[in-house]
Amino acid sequence: MSSLLTNSTAMTALQTLRSVSSQLATTQTRISTGQRVSTASDNAAYWSIATSMRADNAALSAVSDSLGLSAATVDTEYTALTSVVGDSTGGLTKLQSLLVEAKTAGIDRTKIQADVTQIQQQMKGTADAATFNGVNWLSTTTATPTTVDLVSSYSRVGSTPTTGSINLTVSTYSLYTSSTSGILDTVSGGASVNTIDISTLTDAATDQATLDTYIAKVTGAINSVASAAANLGAVKNRISTNTDFVKSLMDSVDRGIGQLVDADMNQESTRLAALQVQQQLGVQALSIANNSSQSILSLFR
Repeated sequence: MSSLLTNSTAMTALQTLRSVSSQLATTQTRISTGQRVSTASDNAAYWSIATSMRADNAALSAVSDSLGLSAATVDTEYTALTSVVGDSTGGLTKLQSLLVEAKTAGIDRTKIQADVTQIQQQMKGTADAATFNGVNWLSTTTATPTTVDLVSSYSRVGSTPTTGSINLTVSTYSLYTSSTSGILDTVSGGASVNTIDISTLTDAATDQATLDTYIAKVTGAINSVASAAANLGAVKNRISTNTDFVKSLMDSVDRGIGQLVDADMNQESTRLAALQVQQQLGVQALSIANNSSQSILSLFR
């Protein structure tokens, strides 16, 4: 039946064209954004998972930044500690050799003390300069915290986040403190490494015993400072390992997000070409269907 009011062919062609246009718009959005799930309406479950994983990745990025800051701080303190241990030209190692030399009978200990004083001042200056971003663990004050937590990791199980950290006890590395309880300023036997003075000592047995005490004190300080440096060296390695792991984990999370929401551009380009052809054919089909009503006019001629 030919009807002037109801053109079922045109209706079918219009519905098909609307469907093709809607699919074409979706495909164009995927191509422009690079994602097949860019909003919650595309796929609520995948969008929710991807959003949470992006938040986790942002937290991991902050951990990576924190590890970088921690690595710089630890490296600064480690460098200063190794400088204080010194070698044959300075530091505790040179100080020890000078004190052993001072046991020589008849030697001018006043001149040796001049060298000792310079080494003491150099070690104190090194400790004071071991500051990064306002942090100094070698020369501490009452405002310096007793422990330090270096953020090292982040994880989330369900809705429960967990932040891992490397805990350090500052007193392990303190060479000088405001309460003179550091490795180099703790007084025992009447002097600390920082206040050793041999200028008035003689060849007398009691003075030679005092020199032995000073040598033992410096030897103990070398062992303590070397142990502290070794501890920081281990922390440096741990930070480096954690940094590499966090970066790898961020890449893994990015890949996981991509598998959930990224569009397959090969597939989308093929679909785009097909839909564009379908749209053109749909327009032609609708045009033909609309023109069919013109044939009714011939019935009244």
